Amino acid sequence: MTLKPSTGNDSDLAWFKSSYSDSNERDDCIEVATAPDTIRIRDSKNPHGPQLRVQPGTWSDFLAYAADEG
Repeated sequence: MTLKPSTGNDSDLAWFKSSYSDSNERDDCIEVATAPDTIRIRDSKNPHGPQLRVQPGTWSDFLAYAADEG
């Protein structure tokens, strides 16, 4: 997986989406940003909307699970 910076604008965070998310719908993806104590997740179609925040360990566990299921 290759990370690409998103086109969304958030002054404090660098948002990324996976290169695997390229599809016919350019913004059909989630974006992820790392903060010192949380991982933030948002809908790329709504960059100013709500964000899901999880602990880094929880995100790591999710990634491992998703890799096993893929």
